Amino acid sequence: MSHPHDIRERVRTRYAEAATAVTSGSNNAELNADLQTVGDDSTSSCCTGAVEVDASFGAGLYGGEDQSGLPAEAVAASLGCGNPTAVAALQPGERVLDLGSGGGIDVLLSARRVGETGFVHGIDMTDEMLDLARSNATRAGATNVEFVKGTIEDVPLPDATVDVVISNCVINLSIDKPKVLAEMFRVLVPGGRIGISDVVAEDHLSAAARADRGSYVGCIAGALSRSEYLTGLAEAGFIDAEVEFTHEAVPGMHGAIIRATKPAA
Repeated sequence: MSHPHDIRERVRTRYAEAATAVTSGSNNAELNADLQTVGDDSTSSCCTGAVEVDASFGAGLYGGEDQSGLPAEAVAASLGCGNPTAVAALQPGERVLDLGSGGGIDVLLSARRVGETGFVHGIDMTDEMLDLARSNATRAGATNVEFVKGTIEDVPLPDATVDVVISNCVINLSIDKPKVLAEMFRVLVPGGRIGISDVVAEDHLSAAARADRGSYVGCIAGALSRSEYLTGLAEAGFIDAEVEFTHEAVPGMHGAIIRATKPAA
C-alpha cells in the first residue's frame, strides 16, 4: 500500500500536468482520457474494460447553458464526475466554498448563481491549477471569487464562514476523508449545507475490488462506499444526509450526488 504522502504527491503531480496540458491547448476529452488511462504506477489502465471516460467525467456533464460564456480553458480543465452547482440550489447572496477547485469551472458557475452580493472561495493544493483558475476568473470578469492554496483536509478559512460547500470528484482523492468531512462541517454556518459530486462505490465492493477497477489518481480506487459516506457524514455531525447515484463510472461504482445539512443550532 502506498504511503499517504506518496498518494497526495501523485495526485498533485497528475493534476499539475493536467493544468499544463490545458494551457498548452489540450481539449477536455483528451485530458480526461489521459488521466483515466494512467494508473497509480503509470503503467496500468485505470478502468477495466471499454469505458467512455468523457461520458462519465468532465465537461460533458455540464449543459450548453452552463458552458456558455465560460473561458474555453475552464471548460477544458473540467475533470469532475458531476455538476455540483446544479444540485446545491445556490441562492443570490450566499457564500460558497469549492473544495479542490481545479481550473475554476464550478467556482465561476457558482459566482453566476450567487451574484454580486454573494462570494465564492476556491481551494486547491496545485499551483498550476490555481494559476489557471485565476486566469480563467479574469477572462470571465468574475470579481466575487478568490482562489486560495490549501488542502481539503485543512481548509484555510475560519469557522462558520460559508453557507454552502461544493466539490466535484475530489473527496475520493483525499488521504484523510474523515478530516475532509469534519472541515466541511467546521467552515459551514449553522444550517449550512453541502452539495457534492463524487465517485461512490456500491456497498458490496471491498476496497481491493475498488482498486481493481481503477487508479487512485483516476478517482476510482480511493472512493468511499455509499454506507461509508453516510456513516462519515453522521460522525462529522451532519443531518439529513443522502447519497444518490446518477450514472455508472465503472462497474459497481457511480457518479453520485451527496447532500447533507449542518444542524441550525
